Amino acid sequence: MLLQNSPFRELDSLFNQRTAARSAWTAGRPMPMDAYRRDDDVWVHLDLPGVAADSIDISAERNVLTVTAERSYPRQDGDRVYFDERHEGTFRRQVSLGEGLEADGIEADYSDGVLTLRIPVAQKAKPHKIKVSTGQPAVDATATEAVADDSTD
Repeated sequence: MLLQNSPFRELDSLFNQRTAARSAWTAGRPMPMDAYRRDDDVWVHLDLPGVAADSIDISAERNVLTVTAERSYPRQDGDRVYFDERHEGTFRRQVSLGEGLEADGIEADYSDGVLTLRIPVAQKAKPHKIKVSTGQPAVDATATEAVADDSTD
């Protein structure tokens, strides 16, 4: 297949990629996240580079955890921008907690551009042992002796 050499083809391709990235960002692009369970807690790490701690909002409602943060860069009139690749705007991520987690016990820490959440596992969701019976009814030894003593009269 023969392709026509166009000096604008690469420029068009870059523009289309840039426009797609911007629209994905403004639509509430999700923050990169890791989540795992360790012992009796679920740990969640969200990357929020360049976000001020006071712009982070965390809420839990009806077992849905919502993290919202905003990042902006101050520019002045007359600035000549050569590259504009660092996204700014609002980040938002929602995660369903499920019935097995204690939303009231969530702890949050923000350090080095990473938001870390510790979510305790609910007591009812923790593994527990179940006693196995042998099919014999449980008999109270003291009650049997009392019945035996009454029959001798």
